[in-house]
Amino acid sequence: MSSIKMFEKPLGMRDTFPITYEKIEEVRQTGRKFLRARGFDFIETPSLEYFDTVGKASAIYDASLFKLVDSQGNTLVLRPDMTTPIARVATSKLLKEKIPLRLAYFANVFRAQQTEGGRPAEFGQMGIEIIGDSSVYADAETIITAIHLIQSFGIHSFKITIGHAGVLNCILKDYTESVEQAEKLRGLLVERNYVGFEEAVEQFHLPKTKSDALLQFIGEATNIVSIEHIEKYVRKNDALEYMQQLMELVSTANLSPYVALDFTLSSHMNYYTGMLFEVFAEGSGFALGNGGRYDGLLECFGSEVGATGFGIRVDRLLEVLPTKPTLDQQVAIIFEESQFTKALEMANHFRQQGKLVTVQSKKGLFDEEAFMKQFEKVVYVSQED
Repeated sequence: MSSIKMFEKPLGMRDTFPITYEKIEEVRQTGRKFLRARGFDFIETPSLEYFDTVGKASAIYDASLFKLVDSQGNTLVLRPDMTTPIARVATSKLLKEKIPLRLAYFANVFRAQQTEGGRPAEFGQMGIEIIGDSSVYADAETIITAIHLIQSFGIHSFKITIGHAGVLNCILKDYTESVEQAEKLRGLLVERNYVGFEEAVEQFHLPKTKSDALLQFIGEATNIVSIEHIEKYVRKNDALEYMQQLMELVSTANLSPYVALDFTLSSHMNYYTGMLFEVFAEGSGFALGNGGRYDGLLECFGSEVGATGFGIRVDRLLEVLPTKPTLDQQVAIIFEESQFTKALEMANHFRQQGKLVTVQSKKGLFDEEAFMKQFEKVVYVSQED
């Protein structure tokens, strides 16, 4: 093995160092306490799933899946998301016991990277799924829970942008002349390529009324103040009424300042069938998380029930967490060989006071000065003490 390869990691993989690990653990504990208090039960699924079930149903691009073959010749995947495995579990077992289900998770997911662009191939997600409830109240609960969860981490400068897959699909269908044109435009919106959207509209040579409507829509739809402003682009339907009721419920919860409408919002996760949203916070150029209604996904597992939920990227959450002072004092007890017993007694005394204590022999230190810099307090135990 070359000296270079010895220290390299597979593409997109990261080491988690102690300081970051402790932050992740604090996020986990805070999130678990918060979600448990709101009636969500935590669940864990295997890291490996069958490609033919979870892999195909996940809506993750095939090139982003980590695939391997087991001893029986079955193609497996490292789970690319948590929503799909939870849908599998829910439809096979849990839905028979309790409806609706409120499930939560904190787990790593895996997305293969094709180039070294700084994107992780493994990252933590925390989120919820409400399965078996098709009402607008479940969607409102999802959004309200997301807002309050983010606030529980001390983050207050953030925004949730909400759209609706059905409304967008209706607009694209009405103002294009083929399924291919509509899908082309939707793909550009997934990439947030608004310039490309406008160029594609021009290249389609649509009737002027249609092209003008699409160009006006793309210019206005990210700044819609109320549902009424989108009605000029789409005939009034159940989806618009649903969104109107959803926004009223968010307003009733006094959370309107945290939400905004964006009817260009689209996702490569094509199992979203209704409301969908993304979370953005000050200090990060990427979405902290996303969610929405995915009734169609459970049909892949033979169950026709409603489902909604969201997931938060833990690594991106860490980027915007406010800095907190360290409350636990870290103490080092450095002892001479004959003072081991005394050092243990002293360590127990400090630990009972809530301090974090490291016991280290003086003989085992290579660089005593560097070692001492890691601690707020250093106590020596020598024969003279």
